[in-house]
Amino acid sequence: MSLIVLEALAQSDTQPLLRWSWVGDHLDDIASRGAQHLWLTLVSVVVALAISFPMAIFAHRRRWVIQPITWISSALYTIPALALISLLLPITGLSLTTVAIPLTTYNLLILFRNTLAGLDGVEPDVLEAAEGLGLTPRQRLWRVQIPLALPVIIAGVRIATVSSIGLVTIAALIGRGGFGQFILLGLNTFFWTPLVVGVVLSVAFAFLADLALLGLQRVTTPWARASGVRAVGT
Repeated sequence: MSLIVLEALAQSDTQPLLRWSWVGDHLDDIASRGAQHLWLTLVSVVVALAISFPMAIFAHRRRWVIQPITWISSALYTIPALALISLLLPITGLSLTTVAIPLTTYNLLILFRNTLAGLDGVEPDVLEAAEGLGLTPRQRLWRVQIPLALPVIIAGVRIATVSSIGLVTIAALIGRGGFGQFILLGLNTFFWTPLVVGVVLSVAFAFLADLALLGLQRVTTPWARASGVRAVGT
């Protein structure tokens, strides 16, 4: 171990866990990284939902496509984040797009499976009753199936959101990691304050996002509270 590293470790043992003066001096940077973290999370979840939602509706009607879609999305899900970012660097450079694409691909499997599970979970008796009332297939989809599937869909969005918040920090290696930049700074300099700030804010962000989505789920689907709806695991 080099002398510089030994000196840094010695200093890290004597420094406080959190220096509030550093936090006060970097409030603008914290806000900027927070906005970046929020933007990457929103883009990855919204784009993945926009892709997986129509795919799940199509797969619900054409069952033969379920397996191919699941294979492809599962294959994308297994690619390590750093490997995919490295492959995209020559094409998209050190941009937010380089981070957003892997995050979006990871969310596809989660959102596709939960949307499909929600649609498949609607009771046949309910659909027969809707048909008896004269509703067309399109009307049954939007007025009956999707509202009843909403708890499972939102549960999948919660998983995708929390997962994305955690994965964004990895992108700090190319300077686009949101709060992960503070974690990387702390690890590289053996300075605990930015490390603690990055970890605490990332965890708090994930907790608040999950809490907000849980509140949205309870407000929009009050009938599902007693049933204990859960997302489909991957």
